[in-house]
Amino acid sequence: MKEILMLFSLGIKFVLLILNIFLFFLYGYDKFKASFKMWRVPEALLLILGAAGGGIGGFFGMFLFRHKIRKGYFYIANFIGALIAARFL
Repeated sequence: MKEILMLFSLGIKFVLLILNIFLFFLYGYDKFKASFKMWRVPEALLLILGAAGGGIGGFFGMFLFRHKIRKGYFYIANFIGALIAARFL
């Protein structure tokens, strides 16, 4: 039973790591697309992924790419996701 819980915990950590890395690059991709006035990543996708545990990558993406920093609801969604990620990491 202990081994199963350890594997489950490692699985959650791996998924959260991938989610945070993906969201970080998704912010950069959206910023790149915005600068050329091309098709954009839907805001709902950024918000859902941020709130689902990708908040740390979301915050890094927001500040490094200076993207979506004027919209307060992105801070809230990423904060919720960062709390979730901090709980499992």
